[in-house]
Amino acid sequence: MKSKISWIPILISLVALVPGVVAGAPATSAAKATSDAQALKQLAQAIASESEADQIALTKALAATESQAIKKGLITWNEGGVYLYDSGTAKIPYVLEDAVDADGKQKADRVDTGEALKDDKGQPLLFVSSDLTAVDTSSGLRRAIQTTLDMLALADPDPQARRSAVMKLGMSQKQIYIPLLQDRQTKEKDKTVLAGLDEALALIGLGDSDPAAQDKAIRRLGEIHSIGSRQLLSTIANNPNSPNAKSASASVKLIDEHISWINFYGTLFRGLSEGSILLVAALGLAITFGLMGVINMAHGEFIAVGAYSAFVVQNIFGQGLALSPFGMNVSIPGMKLTGSAFDCYFIVALPLAFISAALVGLLLERSVIQFLYRRPLESLLATWGVSLMLQQAFRLIFGAANVQMISPSWLSGNVTIDDVGLGYNRLFVIGFAVVIVIATWLVLTKTPLGLLIRAVMQKRDMAACIGVRTERVNMMTFALGSGLAGLAGAFLSQIGNVGAGLGQTYIVDCFMTVVVGGVGNLVGTVCSALGIGVVDESLQPWIGPVMGKITVLAIIILFLQWRPAGLFVTKSRSLEG
Repeated sequence: MKSKISWIPILISLVALVPGVVAGAPATSAAKATSDAQALKQLAQAIASESEADQIALTKALAATESQAIKKGLITWNEGGVYLYDSGTAKIPYVLEDAVDADGKQKADRVDTGEALKDDKGQPLLFVSSDLTAVDTSSGLRRAIQTTLDMLALADPDPQARRSAVMKLGMSQKQIYIPLLQDRQTKEKDKTVLAGLDEALALIGLGDSDPAAQDKAIRRLGEIHSIGSRQLLSTIANNPNSPNAKSASASVKLIDEHISWINFYGTLFRGLSEGSILLVAALGLAITFGLMGVINMAHGEFIAVGAYSAFVVQNIFGQGLALSPFGMNVSIPGMKLTGSAFDCYFIVALPLAFISAALVGLLLERSVIQFLYRRPLESLLATWGVSLMLQQAFRLIFGAANVQMISPSWLSGNVTIDDVGLGYNRLFVIGFAVVIVIATWLVLTKTPLGLLIRAVMQKRDMAACIGVRTERVNMMTFALGSGLAGLAGAFLSQIGNVGAGLGQTYIVDCFMTVVVGGVGNLVGTVCSALGIGVVDESLQPWIGPVMGKITVLAIIILFLQWRPAGLFVTKSRSLEG
């Protein structure tokens, strides 16, 4: 299918441009508009030329304009979407608009001005695309168009696009690009693009016929740890006839050492992020199980409550949500927000996830748990039944399939430090876990509520004798643990699937984390979560994800055989057990 574009937006953009910086060089909007207009006229001249040699020369000359306004025109021309209109005095290149009327006709826009193509009476011309013949392009012309597009990409406003274009030219190893890249070095301001230019010039230098120049490029690639050049350097190193085989081997060794460090730090980061995810999910259980002694098998469903809360908030900020709980049709209207306003939904979802999970936990404590304190087996069976009921409720309300979550733009993408990619979502969960741990520690150690919680959990009867309302403390403690699980679910919704079985994915790992750290010990929970995460991530590249999980479980079992109380033993005045 032929690609067609509307040139009206291009004309509007030429008029509406604001003063700014284009590829590092300041320019006023008026000057840029004039430059773009000239570039469009030059493009129209290249299309209308009857000489292939002139077309190629004019097309290559377009690269010097650095005008981004002609990129769409070049792409459309390359794909056969440009036509010529003979006005009698001149041939005018044009493209068809996307809209088609009832007669199958389309309006046309001039390439040189972006205005509608009109007849002698000033009426817009209409065409049937099937009756037209596109301007022909030879293989040589298509190569020239592609080369020009690559060169124009060097002046793209987006630094990532410029770096990609630079590396593409470098990997081509064509000597003709050296002056262009060197000229770009004098104009570029972005550090990542400058580093790419340095690497690209060295890559082109690998193909130099002069052994001394090639050796210089080889050494430079080794110094900057160019991972992309490793295969090329290995080819030179394995060639016994190459005068630079020794230096190539040395550069390959430097790059391999760099890759080893990247893998080490990457594994460490992934382990810390996985441990942080596990920590966020286990913190609530560390309170309900570790401090209260309640084996809550529905803890995973509190995580799912938080995740579904984030899903509902997302849809309220977006287009709304239609649900069919228990056969009833319920429609929740949406605010239809976009952009940064929509991205704020996650900030609102965090406290609402905490509140919704805390309320569900409070309801469970008042209806079931309060009758089962100090009865671990009964609490395990009862909460397991509640877990199954909640899973079925999720399926009836939200459906059996996973729901779709849209991550905010500020949680998408990653930052690269010395070739180690750090995902924004994983950086956020690490910081998120730190904040939650500090907040939980402050609540338990620096507030009246924390004092009451510790008093009741250490000796319930004695606390009741001095006037502590133990039932109220139980309610608030269980609600706090459940709310923390809801916070975990809200974040987990950004890095994994959200469905009725979300909680079952983490419930076993949460219990292992709490037990290994020491039941009721917050510091132990932190250490065990991070340790399990790092060990798991370290083993997976060697023995695979499944065997990695099995090995971690075996290590935990052996550890508990040696130290049944976990890493840290919680001190208590209680004589029970």
